[in-house]
Amino acid sequence: MQELTQKDLKGLQSKSLEMAKYFKAFCEKHDLTFYFCGGCCIGAVRTGGFIPWDDDVDVFMPRESYERLRELWPEHADSRYQLVESDETFIDHDIFVAIRDAQTTFIKPYQRDIDLCHGLVLDVLPLDGCPDGFARKKQKAWALIYSLFRAQFVPEKHGGVVAMGSRILLGLVRSPRARYKLWKRAERNMTKYPISECNKITELCSGAHYMQNEYPKEAFDHAVMHAFEDTEMPLPCGYDAYLRMAFGDYMQLPPEDKRKPHHDAEFFDLNTPCAQYKGVKYCVEESNRQSNDER
Repeated sequence: MQELTQKDLKGLQSKSLEMAKYFKAFCEKHDLTFYFCGGCCIGAVRTGGFIPWDDDVDVFMPRESYERLRELWPEHADSRYQLVESDETFIDHDIFVAIRDAQTTFIKPYQRDIDLCHGLVLDVLPLDGCPDGFARKKQKAWALIYSLFRAQFVPEKHGGVVAMGSRILLGLVRSPRARYKLWKRAERNMTKYPISECNKITELCSGAHYMQNEYPKEAFDHAVMHAFEDTEMPLPCGYDAYLRMAFGDYMQLPPEDKRKPHHDAEFFDLNTPCAQYKGVKYCVEESNRQSNDER
């Protein structure tokens, strides 16, 4: 892995902020709702900017805006910032939309063999209505199925039982088309509860831990602008309720050994378009096969 120095991290945050500003302008132009979430939301409240060791930008979007973003971005956004997500013929091992800066390079280990835009990432996580009772249990079950068959990646960090069960399920459903149909069915079933008809909101595409959270709907009733670095970014109006449920005492700094970037980089170059590294730093085996075939 390539280690991020403090200078690298500052450069990464500067590029990420540039992307976030573009994303904000795009959403304002097209009347899309989003909120800073995760580390960026904490950083905005705690210090008015990036947490010093944060290495990406994450945003929430209510499902309606999220779906409209998927339609609008490919047609109307600057080609520098590419929307990447899995579909029937392409799997990126993520379970949500990513906006990637094609003028930079940041190759994640689990994606190094995939032909995609390997630029810095702004992750877009949908928010969904959270039903009550047995419907909620079914929603979480569908969300787990969706996560497994869309990512098509064994979640090693969630314990041996989960990893073993995931391997078994992926082994039982080997056809790419069958996997696609299964995760699309799961997606339809887990998202069929409109926020307007529910009392709570949840995040179903952030992993097994966060999908357990049931936030008060009023916490996301509207956005409030908050200082962030040299600009302002939208936070949920009930950011304190959201952050306390998701992270506990978020104003308390973590132990020093936890104050480090959370995303591994196989390779990064913040000043070079990622396309220049195809066959050199990513899709290397594919490039080698093509060379051998030409011989």
